[in-house]
Amino acid sequence: MFTVCALYHFTRFDDPAALKAPLAKFCCERGITGSLLLAHEGINGTVAGSEDAIRALIDHIDALPGCRGFDYKLSTASEQPFGRMKVRLKREIVTMGQPDVDPRAAVGHYVDPADWNALISAPDVAVIDTRNDYEVAIGTFEGAVDPETASFRDFPAWWEANKERFHNKRIAMFCTGGIRCEKSTNYLMSQGVEDVFHLKGGILKYLEEVPEDESLWHGDCFVFDGRVSVGHGLVEGPHGLCHACRRPILPEDRARPEFEEGVSCHQCIDEYDDARRERFRERQRQIALAKARGEAHLGPR
Repeated sequence: MFTVCALYHFTRFDDPAALKAPLAKFCCERGITGSLLLAHEGINGTVAGSEDAIRALIDHIDALPGCRGFDYKLSTASEQPFGRMKVRLKREIVTMGQPDVDPRAAVGHYVDPADWNALISAPDVAVIDTRNDYEVAIGTFEGAVDPETASFRDFPAWWEANKERFHNKRIAMFCTGGIRCEKSTNYLMSQGVEDVFHLKGGILKYLEEVPEDESLWHGDCFVFDGRVSVGHGLVEGPHGLCHACRRPILPEDRARPEFEEGVSCHQCIDEYDDARRERFRERQRQIALAKARGEAHLGPR
Protein backbone atom coordinates (compact mmCIF):
# COMPACT_ATOMS: atom_id res chain seq x y z
CA MET A 1 0.00 0.00 0.00
CA PHE A 2 1.28 3.45 -0.95
CA THR A 3 0.55 6.75 0.77
CA VAL A 4 -0.45 9.50 -1.65
CA CYS A 5 0.03 13.14 -0.67
CA ALA A 6 -1.63 16.00 -2.57
CA LEU A 7 -0.21 19.33 -1.44
CA TYR A 8 0.06 23.01 -2.22
CA HIS A 9 1.06 26.24 -0.56
CA PHE A 10 1.22 29.84 -1.72
CA THR A 11 4.26 31.60 -0.35
CA ARG A 12 7.08 33.72 -1.72
CA PHE A 13 10.12 31.75 -2.89
CA ASP A 14 12.80 34.27 -3.87
CA ASP A 15 14.86 31.57 -5.60
CA PRO A 16 12.76 28.48 -6.39
CA ALA A 17 15.53 27.11 -8.62
CA ALA A 18 17.73 26.70 -5.53
CA LEU A 19 15.10 24.42 -4.00
CA LYS A 20 14.71 22.13 -7.00
CA ALA A 21 17.75 19.82 -6.76
CA PRO A 22 17.67 19.34 -2.96
CA LEU A 23 13.95 18.55 -3.08
CA ALA A 24 14.40 16.04 -5.90
CA LYS A 25 17.32 14.42 -4.06
CA PHE A 26 15.30 14.18 -0.85
CA CYS A 27 12.43 12.43 -2.65
CA CYS A 28 14.56 10.08 -4.75
CA GLU A 29 16.59 8.93 -1.76
CA ARG A 30 13.36 7.84 -0.07
CA GLY A 31 11.71 6.19 -3.05
CA ILE A 32 9.09 8.90 -3.44
CA THR A 33 7.61 9.35 -6.90
CA GLY A 34 5.25 11.90 -8.39
CA SER A 35 5.46 15.53 -9.41
CA LEU A 36 6.22 18.75 -7.55
CA LEU A 37 6.01 22.22 -9.09
CA LEU A 38 8.01 25.17 -7.80
CA ALA A 39 7.47 28.82 -8.67
CA HIS A 40 8.01 32.19 -7.08
CA GLU A 41 4.42 31.91 -5.79
CA GLY A 42 4.92 28.60 -3.97
CA ILE A 43 4.73 24.81 -4.31
CA ASN A 44 2.15 22.35 -5.67
CA GLY A 45 2.07 18.65 -6.46
CA THR A 46 1.11 15.07 -5.76
CA VAL A 47 3.58 12.42 -4.64
CA ALA A 48 3.47 8.85 -3.37
CA GLY A 49 5.68 6.54 -1.32
CA SER A 50 5.83 4.68 1.94
CA GLU A 51 4.02 6.29 4.85
CA ASP A 52 7.32 7.05 6.60
CA ALA A 53 8.80 8.60 3.47
CA ILE A 54 5.78 10.83 2.89
CA ARG A 55 5.74 11.93 6.53
CA ALA A 56 9.44 12.83 6.21
CA LEU A 57 8.69 14.87 3.07
CA ILE A 58 5.86 16.71 4.82
CA ASP A 59 8.27 17.70 7.59
CA HIS A 60 10.86 18.74 4.99
CA ILE A 61 8.44 20.98 3.09
CA ASP A 62 7.06 22.37 6.33
CA ALA A 63 10.56 23.66 7.07
CA LEU A 64 10.88 25.52 3.74
CA PRO A 65 10.59 29.33 3.85
CA GLY A 66 7.01 30.36 4.55
CA CYS A 67 5.60 26.83 4.37
CA ARG A 68 4.86 26.22 8.03
CA GLY A 69 1.44 24.58 8.33
CA PHE A 70 1.03 24.08 4.57
CA ASP A 71 -2.06 22.31 3.24
CA TYR A 72 -1.89 18.63 2.31
CA LYS A 73 -4.23 15.67 1.98
CA LEU A 74 -3.33 11.99 2.41
CA SER A 75 -4.93 8.97 0.80
CA THR A 76 -3.78 5.50 -0.26
CA ALA A 77 -3.21 3.58 -3.48
CA SER A 78 -2.90 -0.18 -3.90
CA GLU A 79 -0.25 0.23 -6.62
CA GLN A 80 2.45 2.82 -7.21
CA PRO A 81 0.54 5.64 -8.96
CA PHE A 82 3.62 7.31 -10.51
CA GLY A 83 6.49 6.00 -12.59
CA ARG A 84 9.15 8.49 -11.53
CA MET A 85 9.89 11.63 -9.55
CA LYS A 86 9.80 15.06 -11.22
CA VAL A 87 10.49 18.46 -9.69
CA ARG A 88 9.83 21.27 -12.15
CA LEU A 89 10.16 25.03 -12.20
CA LYS A 90 7.09 26.91 -13.43
CA ARG A 91 5.85 30.48 -13.78
CA GLU A 92 2.79 29.51 -11.73
CA ILE A 93 2.08 26.49 -9.54
CA VAL A 94 -1.41 26.42 -11.08
CA THR A 95 -1.69 28.27 -14.36
CA MET A 96 -4.32 30.97 -14.61
CA GLY A 97 -2.39 33.52 -16.62
CA GLN A 98 -3.53 36.47 -14.50
CA PRO A 99 -0.43 38.25 -13.15
CA ASP A 100 -2.41 40.37 -10.69
CA VAL A 101 -4.04 37.39 -8.97
CA ASP A 102 -2.43 36.81 -5.57
CA PRO A 103 -4.07 34.35 -3.14
CA ARG A 104 -1.74 35.54 -0.41
CA ALA A 105 -3.57 38.89 -0.42
CA ALA A 106 -7.16 37.64 -0.15
CA VAL A 107 -9.30 34.61 -0.96
CA GLY A 108 -12.96 33.72 -0.61
CA HIS A 109 -14.53 32.49 2.61
CA TYR A 110 -13.48 28.93 3.43
CA VAL A 111 -16.37 26.53 4.00
CA ASP A 112 -15.76 23.30 5.89
CA PRO A 113 -17.03 20.09 4.24
CA ALA A 114 -19.59 19.67 7.05
CA ASP A 115 -21.15 23.04 6.14
CA TRP A 116 -20.91 22.76 2.36
CA ASN A 117 -24.26 21.05 1.71
CA ALA A 118 -26.20 23.78 3.46
CA LEU A 119 -24.41 26.51 1.52
CA ILE A 120 -24.84 25.04 -1.95
CA SER A 121 -28.49 24.20 -1.27
CA ALA A 122 -29.37 27.84 -0.55
CA PRO A 123 -31.48 29.41 -3.32
CA ASP A 124 -29.32 32.54 -3.57
CA VAL A 125 -26.09 30.57 -4.13
CA ALA A 126 -24.60 29.72 -7.54
CA VAL A 127 -22.19 26.78 -7.40
CA ILE A 128 -19.33 26.83 -9.92
CA ASP A 129 -17.02 23.91 -10.71
CA THR A 130 -13.61 25.40 -11.54
CA ARG A 131 -12.13 22.19 -12.95
CA ASN A 132 -11.50 21.11 -16.54
CA ASP A 133 -14.29 19.64 -18.68
CA TYR A 134 -12.92 16.08 -18.60
CA GLU A 135 -12.81 16.19 -14.79
CA VAL A 136 -16.38 17.45 -14.50
CA ALA A 137 -17.55 14.75 -16.90
CA ILE A 138 -17.04 11.94 -14.38
CA GLY A 139 -18.42 13.66 -11.29
CA THR A 140 -19.53 16.96 -9.75
CA PHE A 141 -21.80 18.44 -7.09
CA GLU A 142 -25.55 18.48 -7.49
CA GLY A 143 -26.64 21.63 -9.32
CA ALA A 144 -23.11 22.87 -10.08
CA VAL A 145 -22.42 25.03 -13.12
CA ASP A 146 -19.90 23.51 -15.54
CA PRO A 147 -17.92 26.24 -17.36
CA GLU A 148 -16.82 23.59 -19.92
CA THR A 149 -13.28 24.92 -19.88
CA ALA A 150 -10.44 22.89 -21.35
CA SER A 151 -7.94 24.38 -18.90
CA PHE A 152 -7.93 26.62 -15.84
CA ARG A 153 -6.43 29.39 -17.95
CA ASP A 154 -9.80 29.65 -19.73
CA PHE A 155 -11.72 30.49 -16.56
CA PRO A 156 -11.30 34.32 -16.58
CA ALA A 157 -12.62 34.57 -20.14
CA TRP A 158 -15.56 32.32 -19.27
CA TRP A 159 -16.40 34.48 -16.25
CA GLU A 160 -16.25 37.67 -18.32
CA ALA A 161 -18.67 36.17 -20.84
CA ASN A 162 -21.06 34.75 -18.24
CA LYS A 163 -20.89 37.01 -15.19
CA GLU A 164 -24.32 38.57 -15.77
CA ARG A 165 -25.86 35.15 -15.12
CA PHE A 166 -24.75 35.44 -11.51
CA HIS A 167 -26.01 38.92 -10.70
CA ASN A 168 -27.19 39.14 -7.07
CA LYS A 169 -25.93 35.62 -6.33
CA ARG A 170 -23.49 34.42 -3.75
CA ILE A 171 -20.79 32.35 -5.45
CA ALA A 172 -19.60 29.00 -4.11
CA MET A 173 -16.62 27.46 -5.90
CA PHE A 174 -14.84 24.14 -5.63
CA CYS A 175 -12.01 22.13 -7.18
CA THR A 176 -10.11 18.90 -6.48
CA GLY A 177 -7.90 19.96 -3.59
CA GLY A 178 -8.50 23.68 -3.18
CA ILE A 179 -5.62 25.29 -5.10
CA ARG A 180 -7.59 26.45 -8.13
CA CYS A 181 -10.17 28.05 -5.85
CA GLU A 182 -7.44 30.03 -4.10
CA LYS A 183 -6.84 31.81 -7.40
CA SER A 184 -10.38 31.83 -8.80
CA THR A 185 -11.90 33.35 -5.66
CA ASN A 186 -9.19 36.01 -5.53
CA TYR A 187 -9.90 36.74 -9.19
CA LEU A 188 -13.65 37.10 -8.63
CA MET A 189 -13.03 39.40 -5.69
CA SER A 190 -10.83 41.56 -7.94
CA GLN A 191 -13.79 41.72 -10.35
CA GLY A 192 -16.04 43.16 -7.66
CA VAL A 193 -17.82 40.00 -6.51
CA GLU A 194 -18.35 40.40 -2.77
CA ASP A 195 -19.80 37.11 -1.49
CA VAL A 196 -17.39 34.41 -2.64
CA PHE A 197 -16.98 31.06 -0.89
CA HIS A 198 -14.95 27.92 -1.57
CA LEU A 199 -14.81 24.38 -0.26
CA LYS A 200 -11.96 24.04 2.22
CA GLY A 201 -9.73 21.13 1.27
CA GLY A 202 -11.60 20.67 -2.00
CA ILE A 203 -13.55 17.67 -3.20
CA LEU A 204 -10.99 15.29 -1.71
CA LYS A 205 -11.62 16.56 1.81
CA TYR A 206 -15.38 16.45 1.26
CA LEU A 207 -15.28 12.84 0.03
CA GLU A 208 -13.08 11.93 2.98
CA GLU A 209 -15.25 13.52 5.68
CA VAL A 210 -18.87 13.60 4.50
CA PRO A 211 -20.76 10.27 4.74
CA GLU A 212 -21.98 8.97 1.40
CA ASP A 213 -25.60 8.90 2.53
CA GLU A 214 -25.40 12.64 3.28
CA SER A 215 -23.40 13.58 0.20
CA LEU A 216 -24.45 15.90 -2.63
CA TRP A 217 -21.55 14.65 -4.77
CA HIS A 218 -22.44 12.54 -7.80
CA GLY A 219 -19.94 10.31 -9.58
CA ASP A 220 -16.19 10.09 -9.03
CA CYS A 221 -13.41 12.65 -8.60
CA PHE A 222 -10.62 12.75 -11.17
CA VAL A 223 -7.13 12.71 -9.64
CA PHE A 224 -3.84 13.39 -11.39
CA ASP A 225 -2.14 10.09 -10.63
CA GLY A 226 -2.32 6.43 -11.60
CA ARG A 227 -5.57 5.86 -9.70
CA VAL A 228 -7.33 8.22 -12.17
CA SER A 229 -10.38 8.62 -9.91
CA VAL A 230 -11.52 8.24 -6.31
CA GLY A 231 -14.94 8.06 -4.72
CA HIS A 232 -16.42 8.48 -1.26
CA GLY A 233 -13.95 7.57 1.46
CA LEU A 234 -11.22 8.22 -1.14
CA VAL A 235 -11.46 4.64 -2.37
CA GLU A 236 -10.02 4.06 -5.83
CA GLY A 237 -12.57 4.54 -8.58
CA PRO A 238 -13.28 2.43 -11.67
CA HIS A 239 -11.65 4.69 -14.23
CA GLY A 240 -8.59 4.09 -16.32
CA LEU A 241 -6.86 6.57 -18.61
CA CYS A 242 -6.68 6.91 -22.36
CA HIS A 243 -2.95 7.38 -22.80
CA ALA A 244 -3.46 9.27 -26.04
CA CYS A 245 -5.65 12.13 -24.78
CA ARG A 246 -5.17 11.64 -21.00
CA ARG A 247 -8.93 11.61 -20.38
CA PRO A 248 -10.61 9.16 -17.99
CA ILE A 249 -12.35 6.09 -19.40
CA LEU A 250 -14.47 3.38 -17.81
CA PRO A 251 -13.73 -0.35 -18.22
CA GLU A 252 -16.63 -0.70 -20.68
CA ASP A 253 -15.14 2.08 -22.84
CA ARG A 254 -12.26 -0.23 -23.68
CA ALA A 255 -14.73 -2.46 -25.56
CA ARG A 256 -15.85 0.38 -27.84
CA PRO A 257 -14.65 0.24 -31.47
CA GLU A 258 -12.84 3.59 -31.13
CA PHE A 259 -10.56 2.30 -28.37
CA GLU A 260 -7.00 1.22 -29.14
CA GLU A 261 -4.61 0.91 -26.22
CA GLY A 262 -2.36 3.97 -26.06
CA VAL A 263 -3.68 5.26 -29.39
CA SER A 264 -7.29 6.44 -29.14
CA CYS A 265 -10.62 6.31 -27.30
CA HIS A 266 -14.16 7.42 -28.13
CA GLN A 267 -13.35 10.91 -26.82
CA CYS A 268 -10.27 11.56 -28.98
CA ILE A 269 -10.73 9.36 -32.06
CA ASP A 270 -11.19 12.44 -34.28
CA GLU A 271 -8.56 14.63 -32.63
CA TYR A 272 -5.37 13.12 -34.08
CA ASP A 273 -4.27 12.46 -37.65
CA ASP A 274 -2.87 9.14 -38.90
CA ALA A 275 0.75 10.22 -38.46
CA ARG A 276 0.18 11.13 -34.81
CA ARG A 277 -1.66 7.87 -34.13
CA GLU A 278 1.18 5.89 -35.68
CA ARG A 279 3.59 7.59 -33.27
CA PHE A 280 1.27 6.57 -30.44
CA ARG A 281 1.29 2.97 -31.73
CA GLU A 282 5.07 2.91 -31.80
CA ARG A 283 5.20 4.23 -28.26
CA GLN A 284 2.76 1.54 -27.19
CA ARG A 285 4.89 -1.15 -28.89
CA GLN A 286 7.93 0.04 -26.96
CA ILE A 287 5.96 -0.09 -23.71
CA ALA A 288 4.86 -3.66 -24.47
CA LEU A 289 8.41 -4.74 -25.35
CA ALA A 290 9.80 -3.24 -22.14
CA LYS A 291 7.11 -5.00 -20.12
CA ALA A 292 7.88 -8.34 -21.81
CA ARG A 293 11.55 -7.90 -20.87
CA GLY A 294 10.59 -7.07 -17.30
CA GLU A 295 11.96 -3.55 -17.66
CA ALA A 296 10.49 -0.27 -16.56
CA HIS A 297 9.25 2.10 -19.22
CA LEU A 298 8.37 5.74 -18.65
CA GLY A 299 5.27 5.21 -20.75
CA PRO A 300 2.92 7.94 -21.95
CA ARG A 301 3.65 11.37 -20.52
